[in-house]
Amino acid sequence: MSPFGCWGLPVALLALLCCPGSGEVFEVLMSSERLVVEPGMSWKINCSTNCTQPEKGGLETTLNKTLLVNQTQWKQYLVSSASQDTGVYCYFLCSGGQNSKSLNISVFHPPEQVLLTLQPTRVVLGTSFTVECRAPAVAPLERLTLTLLRGKKTLHNKTFEKTMPDPQEAMAMYSATAHREDGHHNFYCKAELDLRSRGGHIISYVSEPRELEVYEPMQNNQMVIIITVVSVLLFLFVTSILLCFVFGQHWHRHRTGNYRVQGAAACFRA
Repeated sequence: MSPFGCWGLPVALLALLCCPGSGEVFEVLMSSERLVVEPGMSWKINCSTNCTQPEKGGLETTLNKTLLVNQTQWKQYLVSSASQDTGVYCYFLCSGGQNSKSLNISVFHPPEQVLLTLQPTRVVLGTSFTVECRAPAVAPLERLTLTLLRGKKTLHNKTFEKTMPDPQEAMAMYSATAHREDGHHNFYCKAELDLRSRGGHIISYVSEPRELEVYEPMQNNQMVIIITVVSVLLFLFVTSILLCFVFGQHWHRHRTGNYRVQGAAACFRA
């Protein structure tokens, strides 16, 4: 139960910020194990003060919290169930005075799925093809960069501008002309979510590799070979017909000559 009663966090913060009291001056220190978190993640937050005998102190937040350490000048909480960016506040009351410290917690959705497609996957040398990369459900999108690579060579990168806070799909496309070396390297897409400005680090994911098949169109020398082969076959065909005709004529003459010789011999006998 919040020490500020049923009015909840807004009234509590208003009291802390607007009504500091007239007690002794003291400090409130606050540290968070994480400043950027994924949905459903849990992390620790520490609240402390240099007041030796604070009357009251704790953590104000709309998130789920569990008190882990409860000492006079130091309290530690386990916080969870963040679904959107939010603020958390540590407060202490000391000798009639009150003070607080706040931190902003950012929620991010990493690019866990990076999908790369090639259109088409088989191209003629010198014709165009398209590389497309998609990363669904990413936030904050303005911290995301998609990089399209062929092997280790960067083809194209795209960094997104500020958009809605909800998770969105990111997409980058690149069109190119197919070269021979394109068929010798895999294509990749790398997604990088840069959370350093929010107290985090760079989160990277890489797509599965994709191959592009590049083939050459029929060259002139191949056409010459085909024409030559067809010409030779046609020549052999015509030659075989002519040979058949010549041999047929020769055989016919041979048979006719035999008949004439036999007729002449019969006349002489008569």
